[in-house]
Parts: sequence; structure tokens; C-alpha cells
Amino acid sequence: MASRDATVEPITSSVSDTMLPSETGETKLPVKKIPGDYGLPFIGPIKDRLDYFYNQGRDKFFKSKIQKYQSTVIRTNMSPGPFIASNPKVIALLDGKSFPILFDVSKVEKKNLFTGTYMPSTNLTGGYRILSYLDPSEPTHTKLKQLLFFLLKSSSNRVFPEFEACYTELFKTVENELNEKGQSSFEKPNEQAAFNFLGRAYFGSNPVDTKLGTDGPSLIAKWVLFQLAPVLSLGLPKYIEDLLIHTFPLPSFLVKKDYKRLYDFFYESAGSVLDEAEKMGISREEACHNLLFATCFNTFGGMKIFFPNMLKWIGNAGPDLHRSLAKEIRSVIKSNGGELSLGAMEQMPLMKSVVYEAFRIEPPVPAQYAKAKVDLLIESHDAVFEVKKGEMLFGYQPFATKDPIIFERAEEFVPERFMGVEGEKLLKHVFWSNGPETEHPTVENKQCAGKEFVVLISRLFVVELFRRYDTFEIEVGTSTLGAAITIKSLNKTSF
Repeated sequence: MASRDATVEPITSSVSDTMLPSETGETKLPVKKIPGDYGLPFIGPIKDRLDYFYNQGRDKFFKSKIQKYQSTVIRTNMSPGPFIASNPKVIALLDGKSFPILFDVSKVEKKNLFTGTYMPSTNLTGGYRILSYLDPSEPTHTKLKQLLFFLLKSSSNRVFPEFEACYTELFKTVENELNEKGQSSFEKPNEQAAFNFLGRAYFGSNPVDTKLGTDGPSLIAKWVLFQLAPVLSLGLPKYIEDLLIHTFPLPSFLVKKDYKRLYDFFYESAGSVLDEAEKMGISREEACHNLLFATCFNTFGGMKIFFPNMLKWIGNAGPDLHRSLAKEIRSVIKSNGGELSLGAMEQMPLMKSVVYEAFRIEPPVPAQYAKAKVDLLIESHDAVFEVKKGEMLFGYQPFATKDPIIFERAEEFVPERFMGVEGEKLLKHVFWSNGPETEHPTVENKQCAGKEFVVLISRLFVVELFRRYDTFEIEVGTSTLGAAITIKSLNKTSF
């Protein structure tokens, strides 16, 4: 949840004797030593970990360091530290100008950095290093990313009908619970709809009609927990939780049977995609583990986190925005003969802007990592910093996408922010997909293979919501990942 406490104030830098031209060539910036320190060995990383999770919380943790060092590029330790990560030392990039260096794979390496300063055991992924952990320089990266592009292309004709079918079921479930109890949790219906949709759209297989039944979302949640526990807080007492999940990795054998159930579903459902993998020189087994990860961790995980977050921001924006969205969406669909299509959605500028603004204000993945391949110069708004080859870079994405120097009213949800020519120019500063919104995933970069797919289904969610309802009311709570939404009312369409 965004907080006013997280606002990053512009830093006024002192003039240095050494000056370098900025990337734009318009001004000269001082070359400065990166401020900050790592503290005493072992003690420093643990202190930073306790501050990050408990004493301050992550936004205040970074904000306090920005204020202390008067810089948005600083040295610090990142969790989990001892004993899970051998080296917790990072250079933190906490503004929208320095952050994009994390995407430049000619200058940085992304090998084994998907989860940060540690890597979960490959026992959790069938013994394979999954695509997310591969650097583009590794030959397998190209093959596996091409396989995901094939998956997306081969399933494209099923996306619209299956999304409508699965989310029609979600809205029925929510309405029934509202009628019975006066309120409805969004979490479980959303997770079941998301997993059913992905199985049906990607592979033409409905999970609930297989041996998985309705267990898919809970199996995924447990499996993901074993990978992300070192960088999560579960709300347990501070020292118990820190010892339990931040000090030693959870043993992978405890989730082995759950993972096998998921794997069997994908192996049985993804036959045509696995056939294509073999033609590309990828074993069916390695391909299946990657399809499982891409579907369950990447895409399902994104829908699990982002859809409630998006609903939170739209819900809290109030009925005026709701009516404007409903009017735009319904009129465009009507003018397109009652049919929803890609072309029709391109005619909905407010809806598109709302989705982009949700990605900007609360990106579903807050952290990005990379390791310097060569000596680098990294530029913030105020200075230029020298980074040595081999040093770890960490970017805290919510500060980059809420940079007040780039975005006016950066902490506010502004629905129309990305509308019009000037609004579209700001899209290059929206980074949720491990790359700018204005760029596209290729085998040469680390941008999310399903970037366009995720934008599409996020738009579809908003469209399906306002095809049915004029406005709605929610109550917002917190969960381990994202927002916990309770729907209090749904006002059905009146026009």
C-alpha cells in the first residue's frame, strides 16, 4: 500500500571538483563517491534485515537512508543476508533515472539474480535453472524464451473467450457471496479464476476437470512460499519469523509432492507445446518445468498480486471514475457491434491509462537486481557514480516509478495520467516488466516474455468489471503479497 511516508524528496547535491556531462548533454553533474556503508560483518546485514522487515518497514528503510546520505544511490545490505545469502552487499538505485541501468544487459548480468542476493534451490524446479535465472548470454535462455513466445502465440485465439468465461464465473461467485453474507472476499475467487483461465487459455485444459481439481492455487502458494520466504514477512513475531524464514532456507522436500502434482498437470496438458520444445532442442522435462514456472510463478503470481492491487486503486478512486470507465467501455463495445477485440480496447484511452497507472504506482515486483559486467558510470538526477565490475546493483521499483522529479503528484493515483500525447511520453518511465513500457521483450533482453499478455489481461479485467457494474465498494486489508480486498457492494449496470 502506498504511503505518504514513502515520498522521495529531491536531493540537492553539493558541487564536486570533477564534473561529467549528463546523458542528455544538457547539464554537467558532479562525480561522487557512493555514500552508505555495510556495517560490521554479520552484524550489519542482520541489523539492516531487522530494520527492513520490522523496525522501519521497507519504504521507511530506504527513505531514511536517502535522507541520511542525501543521495538516491547508496550502499546498503539487502535481505536475507546470513546465512541464506553469502553476500548481501548492494548498491541501491532509488530514483527513476538510475534505475534503467538494470535493464542494459550489455553492461549488467542477470544470472541467478531473479530473487536477489540468494537463489532458491533448484530442487524446487526439478533440478533445472529456470529461464528467469538465466542471463541472455546463456544459449538456453534464447531457446526457452522462444518457447514462451510460441506458447503465447499458439494460445492467442483462446484468450478472450476463456477470460470472459472464467471471470464471469468469478463475478457470479462474488455476487452469490454478497447476497448470502453481505460481503465477499476477492482473493480465493480471483486465484481460482486466474489459474483456470491460464490452464484453459494456454493449454486448452480446465484444471478443475483434472486430478488437480481446485487445489492448484493452494499448491502454488505453498511452492512459491518456499522460494520467496527469505524476502517476505508473514506477520509472525519478529524474532521467531526472522529465525524461521530469514536465516535458513525452508527444506524443499516438504513441498516435493505438491510440486509433483502441478508438474503432472502441465506434462499431461501441454503436449503440443512440449512437442515444439523437442523440435527446438529442449527436453520435454526441462520445457515442462519452465512452463510450470512461467505459468504459476510469473503469470499466475502476477494476477494474484496485481488484480487485487488494481481493484484497490480503482475502488478507492470512487464512483466518478467508475462511471467514466463504464461509459467509455460500453460505448466502444457498442460501436464495435457488441464485440470486444484488441482493436476495440485500443479505443479506450481512459481504461488503458488506468491500467498503466496501477502498474506505475504499485508495480507487482518491487525489486530488480543485476551485477555489473564492467566498470560503470551510473547517473542519478544529482550526480554520477562509479561502479566497479562485479558489484551488485539493486533497484527498488516503487521509488523509481514514483520519482517526484519525473511524475507530478507521484504518490497519487491519477487515472488519466497516461492519456494524450504528453501522457504517452511518460510510459518510458513505467518499469514493471523488467524493462520500459515502451520497449518489447526479445531473446536478447530480460524483459518479461509475457509483458503484452499481462497488459492485455489486466485491461480485460477492467473491461469485464465495468461491462457488468456501474460502481462498487471495497474494504482494503493487507496480505503477504499485495492487497486483501473485501467487496462490500456491486451496483449492476443501469445504462
